[in-house]
Amino acid sequence: MSTPTSTPTAATHENRPSLLVTSPNGRRRARISQLMTGVLLLTVLAALVPLAILLWQVISNGWGPFSWEFLTTVEPLSYRDTGGGYLAGIVGTLYMTGVAALISVPLGLAAAVYLNERPKGRYASVVRFFTDVMTGVPSVFVGLAVYALLVSGSGGLGLGFGTLAGAASLAIIMLPIVVRSSEEMLRLVPADLKQAAFGLGARQWQTTLKVTLPAAAPGLTTGVILAVARGAGETAPLILTALGAREVVLRLTGAPQADIGLLMLDGFRQPFEGGIQRAWAGGFTLILITLGLSIIARALARRSQI
Repeated sequence: MSTPTSTPTAATHENRPSLLVTSPNGRRRARISQLMTGVLLLTVLAALVPLAILLWQVISNGWGPFSWEFLTTVEPLSYRDTGGGYLAGIVGTLYMTGVAALISVPLGLAAAVYLNERPKGRYASVVRFFTDVMTGVPSVFVGLAVYALLVSGSGGLGLGFGTLAGAASLAIIMLPIVVRSSEEMLRLVPADLKQAAFGLGARQWQTTLKVTLPAAAPGLTTGVILAVARGAGETAPLILTALGAREVVLRLTGAPQADIGLLMLDGFRQPFEGGIQRAWAGGFTLILITLGLSIIARALARRSQI
Protein backbone atom coordinates (compact mmCIF):
# COMPACT_ATOMS: atom_id res chain seq x y z
CA MET A 1 0.00 0.00 0.00
CA SER A 2 1.61 3.24 -1.14
CA THR A 3 1.44 6.43 0.83
CA PRO A 4 0.49 9.62 -0.95
CA THR A 5 3.31 12.10 -1.47
CA SER A 6 2.90 15.82 -1.63
CA THR A 7 4.51 17.72 -4.48
CA PRO A 8 5.73 21.27 -3.98
CA THR A 9 3.72 23.89 -5.72
CA ALA A 10 4.41 27.41 -6.73
CA ALA A 11 2.43 28.62 -3.73
CA THR A 12 5.14 27.46 -1.31
CA HIS A 13 7.63 29.95 -2.86
CA GLU A 14 5.36 32.95 -3.02
CA ASN A 15 6.39 34.37 0.38
CA ARG A 16 10.14 33.95 -0.10
CA PRO A 17 12.02 37.14 -1.08
CA SER A 18 14.05 37.05 -4.25
CA LEU A 19 17.85 37.01 -3.93
CA LEU A 20 18.02 39.80 -6.47
CA VAL A 21 16.15 42.18 -4.17
CA THR A 22 18.27 44.00 -1.56
CA SER A 23 16.67 44.46 1.83
CA PRO A 24 16.68 47.89 3.54
CA ASN A 25 19.10 46.56 6.15
CA GLY A 26 21.45 45.32 3.42
CA ARG A 27 21.35 48.70 1.66
CA ARG A 28 22.19 50.42 4.96
CA ARG A 29 25.17 48.13 5.55
CA ALA A 30 26.37 48.74 2.00
CA ARG A 31 26.24 52.53 2.52
CA ILE A 32 28.12 52.24 5.82
CA SER A 33 30.74 50.05 4.12
CA GLN A 34 31.20 52.59 1.33
CA LEU A 35 31.45 55.42 3.87
CA MET A 36 34.10 53.65 5.94
CA THR A 37 36.04 52.76 2.79
CA GLY A 38 36.06 56.43 1.85
CA VAL A 39 37.20 57.42 5.36
CA LEU A 40 40.06 54.91 5.19
CA LEU A 41 41.12 56.18 1.77
CA LEU A 42 41.12 59.77 3.04
CA THR A 43 43.18 58.72 6.05
CA VAL A 44 45.74 57.01 3.85
CA LEU A 45 45.83 60.06 1.59
CA ALA A 46 46.33 62.36 4.60
CA ALA A 47 49.29 60.22 5.66
CA LEU A 48 50.81 60.08 2.16
CA VAL A 49 50.57 63.80 1.39
CA PRO A 50 53.20 64.93 3.97
CA LEU A 51 55.46 62.07 2.88
CA ALA A 52 55.10 63.06 -0.76
CA ILE A 53 55.85 66.72 0.06
CA LEU A 54 58.93 65.70 2.06
CA LEU A 55 60.24 63.45 -0.70
CA TRP A 56 59.60 66.11 -3.32
CA GLN A 57 61.49 68.75 -1.34
CA VAL A 58 64.49 66.50 -0.71
CA ILE A 59 64.67 65.10 -4.24
CA SER A 60 64.11 68.41 -6.03
CA ASN A 61 66.72 70.23 -3.94
CA GLY A 62 69.19 67.37 -3.63
CA TRP A 63 69.20 66.07 -7.20
CA GLY A 64 71.14 69.04 -8.58
CA PRO A 65 74.19 68.98 -6.27
CA PHE A 66 74.21 65.17 -6.18
CA SER A 67 77.02 63.86 -8.39
CA TRP A 68 79.88 61.41 -8.56
CA GLU A 69 82.12 64.07 -7.03
CA PHE A 70 79.74 64.31 -4.09
CA LEU A 71 80.04 60.55 -3.47
CA THR A 72 83.82 60.33 -3.82
CA THR A 73 85.21 63.48 -2.18
CA VAL A 74 85.16 64.93 1.31
CA GLU A 75 83.65 68.23 2.31
CA PRO A 76 85.82 71.34 1.89
CA LEU A 77 87.11 73.14 4.95
CA SER A 78 84.93 76.21 4.37
CA TYR A 79 81.16 76.12 3.99
CA ARG A 80 81.51 79.00 1.52
CA ASP A 81 83.20 76.72 -1.01
CA THR A 82 81.13 74.89 -3.58
CA GLY A 83 81.78 71.36 -4.70
CA GLY A 84 83.11 68.62 -2.49
CA GLY A 85 81.01 65.84 -1.04
CA TYR A 86 80.03 63.61 1.84
CA LEU A 87 82.37 60.66 1.32
CA ALA A 88 83.34 60.73 4.99
CA GLY A 89 79.69 60.81 6.07
CA ILE A 90 78.67 58.00 3.71
CA VAL A 91 81.50 55.76 4.92
CA GLY A 92 80.79 56.61 8.56
CA THR A 93 77.05 56.01 8.23
CA LEU A 94 77.49 52.62 6.56
CA TYR A 95 80.27 51.68 8.98
CA MET A 96 78.33 52.50 12.17
CA THR A 97 75.06 51.10 10.84
CA GLY A 98 76.78 47.87 9.82
CA VAL A 99 78.40 47.41 13.23
CA ALA A 100 75.08 48.23 14.91
CA ALA A 101 73.32 45.63 12.74
CA LEU A 102 75.91 43.01 13.71
CA ILE A 103 75.06 43.72 17.34
CA SER A 104 71.30 44.19 17.24
CA VAL A 105 70.09 41.73 14.58
CA PRO A 106 71.40 38.49 16.18
CA LEU A 107 70.26 39.60 19.64
CA GLY A 108 66.87 40.72 18.32
CA LEU A 109 66.24 37.52 16.39
CA ALA A 110 67.29 35.41 19.38
CA ALA A 111 64.94 37.34 21.66
CA ALA A 112 62.09 37.04 19.15
CA VAL A 113 62.61 33.28 18.83
CA TYR A 114 62.59 32.93 22.61
CA LEU A 115 59.38 34.96 22.94
CA ASN A 116 57.75 32.90 20.18
CA GLU A 117 58.82 29.49 21.48
CA ARG A 118 58.42 30.32 25.18
CA PRO A 119 55.62 32.92 25.30
CA LYS A 120 55.05 32.22 28.98
CA GLY A 121 58.66 31.54 29.91
CA ARG A 122 60.37 32.81 33.02
CA TYR A 123 61.96 35.81 31.32
CA ALA A 124 59.39 36.45 28.57
CA SER A 125 57.55 39.19 30.46
CA VAL A 126 60.85 40.85 31.39
CA VAL A 127 62.04 40.86 27.77
CA ARG A 128 58.74 42.30 26.54
CA PHE A 129 58.76 44.97 29.25
CA PHE A 130 62.26 46.21 28.43
CA THR A 131 61.51 46.03 24.71
CA ASP A 132 58.48 48.29 25.18
CA VAL A 133 60.52 50.66 27.35
CA MET A 134 63.33 50.85 24.81
CA THR A 135 60.84 51.54 22.01
CA GLY A 136 59.51 54.61 23.79
CA VAL A 137 62.84 56.08 24.96
CA PRO A 138 63.85 59.22 23.00
CA SER A 139 66.97 58.68 20.96
CA VAL A 140 68.82 61.56 22.61
CA PHE A 141 68.51 59.79 25.97
CA VAL A 142 70.08 56.72 24.37
CA GLY A 143 72.98 58.93 23.33
CA LEU A 144 73.31 60.28 26.87
CA ALA A 145 73.35 56.74 28.31
CA VAL A 146 76.01 55.55 25.86
CA TYR A 147 78.04 58.71 26.49
CA ALA A 148 78.00 58.01 30.22
CA LEU A 149 78.84 54.31 29.83
CA LEU A 150 81.32 54.27 26.94
CA VAL A 151 82.51 57.75 25.99
CA SER A 152 83.01 59.51 29.30
CA GLY A 153 86.10 58.75 31.34
CA SER A 154 84.43 59.59 34.64
CA GLY A 155 82.24 56.62 35.53
CA GLY A 156 82.41 55.06 32.06
CA LEU A 157 84.90 53.05 30.01
CA GLY A 158 86.46 56.18 28.60
CA LEU A 159 86.60 54.96 24.99
CA GLY A 160 86.00 58.47 23.70
CA PHE A 161 83.96 59.55 20.71
CA GLY A 162 84.09 57.18 17.79
CA THR A 163 82.58 54.44 15.66
CA LEU A 164 81.99 51.92 18.45
CA ALA A 165 80.14 54.38 20.68
CA GLY A 166 77.98 55.56 17.78
CA ALA A 167 77.23 51.98 16.69
CA ALA A 168 76.27 51.05 20.27
CA SER A 169 73.71 53.87 20.41
CA LEU A 170 72.27 52.86 17.03
CA ALA A 171 72.12 49.22 18.10
CA ILE A 172 70.06 50.14 21.17
CA ILE A 173 67.61 52.01 18.94
CA MET A 174 67.43 49.19 16.38
CA LEU A 175 67.11 46.30 18.85
CA PRO A 176 63.45 46.75 19.95
CA ILE A 177 62.35 47.19 16.34
CA VAL A 178 63.99 43.90 15.38
CA VAL A 179 62.50 42.10 18.39
CA ARG A 180 58.93 43.32 17.91
CA SER A 181 58.76 42.91 14.15
CA SER A 182 60.45 39.50 14.22
CA GLU A 183 58.16 38.22 16.97
CA GLU A 184 55.08 39.19 14.99
CA MET A 185 56.41 37.51 11.85
CA LEU A 186 57.25 34.29 13.71
CA ARG A 187 53.72 34.18 15.11
CA LEU A 188 52.33 34.12 11.58
CA VAL A 189 54.06 30.82 10.77
CA PRO A 190 51.33 28.11 10.71
CA ALA A 191 51.47 25.71 13.64
CA ASP A 192 50.88 22.80 11.22
CA LEU A 193 54.40 23.26 9.85
CA LYS A 194 55.89 22.89 13.29
CA GLN A 195 53.72 19.91 14.13
CA ALA A 196 54.72 18.23 10.86
CA ALA A 197 58.40 18.74 11.70
CA PHE A 198 57.89 17.33 15.19
CA GLY A 199 56.03 14.39 13.66
CA LEU A 200 59.04 13.62 11.47
CA GLY A 201 61.24 13.45 14.55
CA ALA A 202 62.87 16.90 14.39
CA ARG A 203 64.03 18.49 17.60
CA GLN A 204 62.81 21.91 18.64
CA TRP A 205 66.01 23.70 17.62
CA GLN A 206 65.95 21.92 14.26
CA THR A 207 62.33 22.94 13.73
CA THR A 208 63.17 26.55 14.57
CA LEU A 209 66.22 26.75 12.30
CA LYS A 210 64.93 24.74 9.33
CA VAL A 211 61.17 25.38 9.39
CA THR A 212 60.11 28.42 11.41
CA LEU A 213 62.86 30.87 10.43
CA PRO A 214 62.84 30.04 6.68
CA ALA A 215 59.05 30.32 6.58
CA ALA A 216 59.18 33.76 8.23
CA ALA A 217 62.27 34.93 6.30
CA PRO A 218 60.52 37.56 4.11
CA GLY A 219 58.90 39.22 7.12
CA LEU A 220 62.06 38.98 9.19
CA THR A 221 64.06 40.59 6.40
CA THR A 222 61.60 43.44 6.15
CA GLY A 223 61.75 44.06 9.89
CA VAL A 224 65.55 44.08 9.86
CA ILE A 225 65.59 46.55 6.96
CA LEU A 226 63.19 48.84 8.84
CA ALA A 227 65.50 48.76 11.84
CA VAL A 228 68.59 49.43 9.71
CA ALA A 229 66.84 52.32 7.94
CA ARG A 230 65.86 53.78 11.31
CA GLY A 231 69.45 53.53 12.52
CA ALA A 232 70.89 55.02 9.33
CA GLY A 233 68.66 58.08 9.67
CA GLU A 234 69.39 58.80 13.34
CA THR A 235 71.36 61.90 14.25
CA ALA A 236 70.57 62.90 17.85
CA PRO A 237 72.42 60.05 19.64
CA LEU A 238 75.44 60.43 17.35
CA ILE A 239 76.00 64.00 18.47
CA LEU A 240 76.94 62.61 21.90
CA THR A 241 78.71 59.45 20.73
CA ALA A 242 80.25 59.79 17.25
CA LEU A 243 80.66 63.59 17.44
CA GLY A 244 81.35 63.95 13.70
CA ALA A 245 84.34 64.37 11.40
CA ARG A 246 85.19 65.60 7.91
CA GLU A 247 87.68 62.94 6.96
CA VAL A 248 87.23 59.23 6.37
CA VAL A 249 87.72 57.33 9.65
CA LEU A 250 88.11 53.56 9.75
CA ARG A 251 89.03 53.16 13.41
CA LEU A 252 86.56 51.72 15.89
CA THR A 253 87.71 53.83 18.82
CA GLY A 254 89.98 56.76 19.47
CA ALA A 255 88.73 59.11 16.74
CA PRO A 256 85.39 60.87 16.12
CA GLN A 257 83.38 59.36 13.28
CA ALA A 258 81.51 61.16 10.50
CA ASP A 259 77.84 60.67 9.66
CA ILE A 260 75.57 61.99 6.91
CA GLY A 261 73.05 63.31 9.43
CA LEU A 262 75.74 65.17 11.39
CA LEU A 263 77.14 66.72 8.22
CA MET A 264 73.64 67.75 7.17
CA LEU A 265 73.05 69.33 10.58
CA ASP A 266 76.20 71.40 10.25
CA GLY A 267 75.37 72.29 6.65
CA PHE A 268 71.86 73.56 7.37
CA ARG A 269 72.96 75.57 10.42
CA GLN A 270 75.13 77.98 8.42
CA PRO A 271 73.95 80.58 5.86
CA PHE A 272 76.25 79.74 2.95
CA GLU A 273 74.77 78.25 -0.20
CA GLY A 274 77.54 75.71 -0.75
CA GLY A 275 77.00 74.00 2.61
CA ILE A 276 73.20 74.06 2.23
CA GLN A 277 73.38 72.44 -1.22
CA ARG A 278 75.60 69.68 0.10
CA ALA A 279 73.15 69.11 2.97
CA TRP A 280 70.27 68.65 0.51
CA ALA A 281 72.37 66.19 -1.45
CA GLY A 282 73.10 64.34 1.81
CA GLY A 283 69.37 63.91 2.41
CA PHE A 284 68.94 62.58 -1.12
CA THR A 285 71.79 60.14 -0.47
CA LEU A 286 70.05 58.81 2.64
CA ILE A 287 66.92 58.15 0.57
CA LEU A 288 68.98 56.24 -1.99
CA ILE A 289 70.67 54.16 0.73
CA THR A 290 67.32 53.24 2.27
CA LEU A 291 65.85 52.43 -1.14
CA GLY A 292 68.85 50.27 -2.03
CA LEU A 293 68.56 48.34 1.24
CA SER A 294 64.86 47.74 0.60
CA ILE A 295 65.52 46.41 -2.91
CA ILE A 296 68.23 44.08 -1.61
CA ALA A 297 65.92 42.85 1.14
CA ARG A 298 63.12 42.12 -1.31
CA ALA A 299 65.49 40.23 -3.60
CA LEU A 300 66.81 38.11 -0.74
CA ALA A 301 63.27 37.43 0.48
CA ARG A 302 62.19 36.25 -2.97
CA ARG A 303 65.22 33.96 -3.25
CA SER A 304 64.39 32.45 0.13
CA GLN A 305 60.90 31.56 -1.12
CA ILE A 306 62.14 29.69 -4.22
